[in-house]
Amino acid sequence: MLHLVLFTPQIPQNTGNVGRLCALTRSRLHLIHPLGFKITDRHLRRAGMDYWKSLDVHEHADWAAFRASAVAPRRLWLFTTKTETSFWNAQFAGEDGLVFGNEGEGAPAWLHDELRETRVTIPHANPALRSLNLSTAAGIACYEALRQTGGPRRE
Repeated sequence: MLHLVLFTPQIPQNTGNVGRLCALTRSRLHLIHPLGFKITDRHLRRAGMDYWKSLDVHEHADWAAFRASAVAPRRLWLFTTKTETSFWNAQFAGEDGLVFGNEGEGAPAWLHDELRETRVTIPHANPALRSLNLSTAAGIACYEALRQTGGPRRE
């Protein structure tokens, strides 16, 4: 099972979209607190629509609680604009976790340090622009990892 990890997400619509992606691909969603919204936020529910009830979602009080969790992924990949290593060069495995920083600040420096060896970026052609939207990046990353590991499986 693939894991998508949102580190302190701030925008409920993005989290809802990623939740919908996880439900459709049977990936597990991890939400690392603090969140910038309440999980009951109407925008979150609207973006995730009726998919939220089919979602394998786990909330964690903080990064340490996530890392200690029995349901955490085996290996983590940090998606960031602060590396030159393309995600196309990564070799994903079925139990990997794809980690995304929040919309306003990305991932903190200490998290970059912790995951230094597995930081990857989604390349883009326009250096004048900062990055993709969180839910778009998560979708691109998720489907590349699934492509490498045999795609989403129906049960």
